[in-house]
Amino acid sequence: MTTMAIRLQRSEEVAHGTTAFHFDKPAGFSFRPGQAIDLILPDPAVAGTDGARHAFSIVSAPHEDELVVATRMRDSAFKQALARLPIGGQAEIDGPFGSLTLHNKQERAAVFIAGGIGITPFMSILRHATRNALPQRLVLLYSNRRPEDSAFLTELQRLEGDNRNFRLVATMTRLEESRLPWMGRTGPIDEALLKRIAAELPAPVYYVAGPPAMVGALRNTLERAGVDGDDIRSEEFYGY
Repeated sequence: MTTMAIRLQRSEEVAHGTTAFHFDKPAGFSFRPGQAIDLILPDPAVAGTDGARHAFSIVSAPHEDELVVATRMRDSAFKQALARLPIGGQAEIDGPFGSLTLHNKQERAAVFIAGGIGITPFMSILRHATRNALPQRLVLLYSNRRPEDSAFLTELQRLEGDNRNFRLVATMTRLEESRLPWMGRTGPIDEALLKRIAAELPAPVYYVAGPPAMVGALRNTLERAGVDGDDIRSEEFYGY
């Protein structure tokens, strides 16, 4: 793959400690919703090292005229360098790559399961599906500690209203620590919830994205719920 130059347009906080970075999209760059890129930074602190490159799922949809990634802002050298990138600052991308993309058989539903920043590939898929009025049944199970930590939650609620084939099931696991009101579901994504969702859908395919421990636990929960391993696709997010 050949690298392409991009420039930072703007950045915004999309949840507590989580920032989205909006770059211009290079002419001719195309990707499938759910795919990822490597972002390469020229910052002297990381340039020329393995730490200059980090994989990110693409948040924006293919029809959008910008390229957006989002990440938890940790203290790693790469994240610090990314935070220092000025508006108009140049970086490079390599890609796209990845296979966490929506299956082709539209008669089969899709169940997306995201923990925290694992929401990023599903944002691209859901934006694309809503814009193109895909007839496929889509359900997102989205787990966070608190509403404050839930990136893109307001947009997801809006997408649910705009797309009659999309259902959002958001749940908070540490609501007692929140300062914001929440009238929705609380607790983890468990076997009972998965079975209830599956009973309402035609032959669903499951997609899981998030931290490695969460992804492994949810794959086990899905299998205990009777889901065939061939119907589970997952992506582990390291260093987010």
